[in-house]
Amino acid sequence: MEDNCIFCKIANGEIPSATLYEDEDFRVILDLGPASKGHALILPKSHAANLFDLPDELAAKAMILAKKTARKLQEGLHADGINVVQNNGEAAGQTVFHFHVHLIPRYKGDTVNLNWKPGELKDADKEEILGLFRS
Repeated sequence: MEDNCIFCKIANGEIPSATLYEDEDFRVILDLGPASKGHALILPKSHAANLFDLPDELAAKAMILAKKTARKLQEGLHADGINVVQNNGEAAGQTVFHFHVHLIPRYKGDTVNLNWKPGELKDADKEEILGLFRS
């Protein structure tokens, strides 16, 4: 646990939250600034700045928990879909540097904006990226 990390404090019960689920590794809470009704956050109780710092075992548990929680939110709130979002680094939109997963229920006609304009996969980029995985 990091002393100055607000998500560490929330995950470990030092700061009150609307807790949907808790176990020995995680706390799932409602986001205080929701993108939509039911927007929740999955917070590990141990500190990891991002996905790359999270132990593999906890990363796997986080995805299983995301699946179960997202299903319950989607079915219970009659959402038309759900975004499972996880940002790593400031350039990717991470604002709190404690690994967390956003579960954002989606409703037809909502104003949540997680879209991007599709680009084009250029041959040079494709070859460079494929090369990373060949060696």
